[in-house]
Amino acid sequence: MKSIEAKGLTKEFRMVQSRSGLAGAFRDLFNRQYRTIRAVDEIDLTIEPGEIVGYIGENGAGKSTTIKMLTGILEPTAGHLRVNGYDPHREREKFVRTIGVVFGQRSQLWWDIAVRESFRLLKKLYRVPDDVHECHMNRLVEVLDIGSFLDQPVRKLSLGQRMRCELAAALIHQPRLLFLDEPTIGLDVLVKENIRRFLKQINQEYGTTVLLTTHDLSDIEALCSRVVMLDKGRVIYDGGLKELSVQWGGGQRILLELEEDWPLLPLEEKTRGLSVVWTKEGERRYQVRLTGQESGVSEVLSRLVSHVTVKEIRIEESTTEDIVRRIYREGVHHA
Repeated sequence: MKSIEAKGLTKEFRMVQSRSGLAGAFRDLFNRQYRTIRAVDEIDLTIEPGEIVGYIGENGAGKSTTIKMLTGILEPTAGHLRVNGYDPHREREKFVRTIGVVFGQRSQLWWDIAVRESFRLLKKLYRVPDDVHECHMNRLVEVLDIGSFLDQPVRKLSLGQRMRCELAAALIHQPRLLFLDEPTIGLDVLVKENIRRFLKQINQEYGTTVLLTTHDLSDIEALCSRVVMLDKGRVIYDGGLKELSVQWGGGQRILLELEEDWPLLPLEEKTRGLSVVWTKEGERRYQVRLTGQESGVSEVLSRLVSHVTVKEIRIEESTTEDIVRRIYREGVHHA
């Protein structure tokens, strides 16, 4: 059974089309005009159990609307959707027992009571047996290091402390699928690293499937082997991070400083047959861009070192942030 299986998933909203001026406002009182906005446009998405998938896109791309459909908050306008084998909207009571949700900007903990009491309430809500709850919570408390503030009210916690408690709360009932929406927003580097390490642990130990939406692409690089990118309600990329780098990143770049100044032509001759592009950057300085997976840095250098003296080498690679920025700037037609 797939964790998420969506085919042609679509969500439309009917919006009032306001007319300008006082006369237009008066007409709107008696004869409203509407327009339809398609926020999510026939998305196909399949996620296997145990995957950690990054779901990214600019503001307004349709990420939040998709998550609300996947978690049962919104009903799709059209398309087929099954999450953990359930229809999220129509089988909501059974379905919610199989998922956990953490929204970075919203809390599922009770603001004015101790964290421990929030956990107890959630235990009863999800009907978790006492023995199972105690063993599992002890593990969560230890790994997330939240024992020192379990008796404090949530409102007195720092943002980093609260987010660790939110993660524990989302995992009290050991869900098969965890939705994370900006889980590290506003956190310092050390807390982010601790949360990422914890998410990797629960994925490995319990096989928990994770769907992560975030604007912090370092989260994606640290956790996800696969990324789904959305633009204007449509999926424009679904694949591995490595493949994303090859498809959009322009490949690795080798920056060379040679002992002597060489014309480009003899250097290009020495790497003939390899998928590389040479550029002269200045006197004795060159850039070699690798444009295909079949050509590696070591192969390029082995062709050169027997003929030229290399004074300095630097290897650069596009970051995920660079790649995503390029995709949205240049457009999907460059894929």
